[in-house]
Amino acid sequence: MSAGTPPLSGVPPKPQVKALNCPQCGAAIILRSFGQAETVVCESCRSILDAKDPKLAILQQFEKLTSDVHPLIPLGTRGKLRGTDYEVIGFQRRHATVEGISYPWHEYVLFNPYKGFRYLSEYNGHWNDISVCKQLPTDDHGSANYLGETYRHFQTSDADTDFVLGEFSWQVRVGERAVVTDYVHPPRVLSCELLDKEVTWSAGEYMYGREIWDAFKLPGGPPEAQGVYENQPSPVKTNVTAIWVVFAAFAIVLLGLMMSFDMLAKKEQVFQQSFSWHRDDRGEPSFVTNGFDLGGRTSTVQIRTNAPVDNHWIYLNYALINDDTGQAWDFGREVSYYHGYDSDGSWSDGGLNDTVVIPSVPSGHYFLRIEPEMDPTLSSIPYTVSVTRDVPVFGIYGIAFAVLLLPPLLISWRAYTFERSRWSESDHPPMQLSSGSSEDDD
Repeated sequence: MSAGTPPLSGVPPKPQVKALNCPQCGAAIILRSFGQAETVVCESCRSILDAKDPKLAILQQFEKLTSDVHPLIPLGTRGKLRGTDYEVIGFQRRHATVEGISYPWHEYVLFNPYKGFRYLSEYNGHWNDISVCKQLPTDDHGSANYLGETYRHFQTSDADTDFVLGEFSWQVRVGERAVVTDYVHPPRVLSCELLDKEVTWSAGEYMYGREIWDAFKLPGGPPEAQGVYENQPSPVKTNVTAIWVVFAAFAIVLLGLMMSFDMLAKKEQVFQQSFSWHRDDRGEPSFVTNGFDLGGRTSTVQIRTNAPVDNHWIYLNYALINDDTGQAWDFGREVSYYHGYDSDGSWSDGGLNDTVVIPSVPSGHYFLRIEPEMDPTLSSIPYTVSVTRDVPVFGIYGIAFAVLLLPPLLISWRAYTFERSRWSESDHPPMQLSSGSSEDDD
């Protein structure tokens, strides 16, 4: 079977090579692509040869060889990619220069005698599986459409080829410059390459380095990916919009529960009395109030204190005591209100009222023990104390709301920072992004 004739078996055999020699240096030339390559590069002298010419005409020669470039996947390596056997037959290094900074990346040519050519690209540990588009995408002012998907314009730059090795399906040259325009729809990328008035469209899909290493059984581990690549899928796998919809549904349910408990609560006032304390009063300042009954089931009890303080304070040591069992709830509350003016204008702090809620108080006969303290500049101060049973407590709902809110906030923040990192490397930096520019649902 000749090198130019595909095998008839259904299982891809090892490619048959054709014995040729470089016309420049005489080194052996290995052709792995069954005669389908357009150019081949001599691994010895790096001359670019015409693979279609039986005499391998020299297309480009080099005075200085580049030795500091080494493919991560050696030529001749075979592996199974996307379920198909491929062999690596070509390699090139390209770079783009943006604001005086060079950004190099590597491209690999893969070949299967039945599937033809396929390509891999690698930049800073980020990989893409690339193939030529089966139909022509449509370009529409900053976006492109391919097979029903819309891709956003990411970047347009000049791509220079500075190193080649192996076989290529096109007339490759070192030093050639193409205009490359990338459109992204993570994890896919659509590239339009303009070279000598010839336009080529290709579609790529992001791959992780470990997938490449497993496919080609490469030793060691892949280089660690650095930064965020243009079509790298977001680590936030969930649809952010859907997360907020779910949160809104739970928030509505929570609001309904709050309203229900508020309507069902008795809010029954069982005690209210006004007192006045004078500094010159003789004897123990503490006293007990008249008794009052807390009926019904075990419930919350609210104790509210009101005092007409004005740039002063009053502090009350309370004890709610069950007259039948002696069980007591001790707590202290302060009512204070201060106000004035400074260089920033008027200010105020505190208020005339204070409220505290005691949870799970059993029914029974109760009284309050009160021990007042007050601002030493005051001689006396009045205050009013009221007790209300079975009041709704909304603090637990606030905690529940915060717990529900935390996941969508964290997910949204992760998605936002990831997309911001992605687009900071594009022609459309984050400050120019509209609110609908994120790829959250990818």
